[in-house]
Amino acid sequence: MEFKDKTLLVLTNSYPDSAGRHYGGIFVKEQVDRLREYFGEVYVISPQPFGINNKILQDYQHENVRVFFPRFFHLPVGYFRKRLGDNFFKSALRVIKKEGLEFDIIHTHFTWPSGYAGALLKRSFGRPLIITAHGYDVYDLPFRGREWFGKVKAALDSADHVITVSNRNREILVEKLSVPVEKVSVIPNGFDSNLFKPLDKVKAKRKLGLPLDKKIVLNVANLVPVKGHEFLIRAMVDVLKVRQDVLLVIVGDGPLRGKLEGLVKKLGLSKHVKFVGAKPHEEIPLWMNAADLFVLPSLSEGNPTVMFEALGVGLPFIGTTVGGIPEVIKSEDYGLLCPPADPDCLAEKILIALNREWDKRKIEEYGRTFAYDNVSVQILKKYREVL
Repeated sequence: MEFKDKTLLVLTNSYPDSAGRHYGGIFVKEQVDRLREYFGEVYVISPQPFGINNKILQDYQHENVRVFFPRFFHLPVGYFRKRLGDNFFKSALRVIKKEGLEFDIIHTHFTWPSGYAGALLKRSFGRPLIITAHGYDVYDLPFRGREWFGKVKAALDSADHVITVSNRNREILVEKLSVPVEKVSVIPNGFDSNLFKPLDKVKAKRKLGLPLDKKIVLNVANLVPVKGHEFLIRAMVDVLKVRQDVLLVIVGDGPLRGKLEGLVKKLGLSKHVKFVGAKPHEEIPLWMNAADLFVLPSLSEGNPTVMFEALGVGLPFIGTTVGGIPEVIKSEDYGLLCPPADPDCLAEKILIALNREWDKRKIEEYGRTFAYDNVSVQILKKYREVL
């Protein structure tokens, strides 16, 4: 399915560089890396990340992909500013006119602000629009008030097709936002199967300086309230009552780091919980391969990319019954689930998982069904339909 005579315009709330300095939006970049193989050119417009400079900007330009970072608001600070969608549109329009960009199809990630800006671009240029609705922009933002509902619905009504990452999201789009069911497709986030694949555990542990005699429970997530780290840390108290050979490794950074480190100290867990900070995306497979178990105790989600990445290396996954997670972890062959905000259940499931012999090959093979190569084919079919 080739579009070599076509140009794709992508609008996204965040976009990382090739060195992983800006982790947000990694799923968009990896999707673009696959889709560009089918297009003559791909243009990406995204808010300018913090800390950007001319040298870093060069990392974003690859072969037939050109990336532009207009200055308007730094995200995610501005997510809930009601003029952000209009500002995104105006900034994108300036880039398009200045650079003389021509495009055949618009694909935006998130209904707000990029989806709203995409709807305005569709009106201006008459090009078909696909919106991918991910998580908060489906189950949260539209219901914060009448004005927000109107803005998100206007974007969705303008779209020629809406992709979302879970059946739960589709239910909300159809039942609460009145998007016609035939206009919505469920295509989950994927992962880079060339990067996330099984490696030797002992070698991975040694390279990272992790103890060989400990069971490693891994979490990779930004340290923000919605990721539920507090409940995972509290669960460790009960885990350690049963076995002392467990080390929780938390990869990521964010505004809650100080508070979470204080909680670890208060609970006497300093020898059993390790914060290692944010790591480049290409290093995450090493941490996953060093681990025995991946735990993501989120309070809400769309369809987390790290879940697919963990499965892709054959790592069993413990998560919560939110968003699209139960649609993926639908068998205990791949992982175990708990209600959100339930440290007792997390402790129980961690202990069960650590005592169980997992079929890592089966987990890996299942994970590969969510590889970007497979996901891209489904997206390309939707491009074909709207073109």
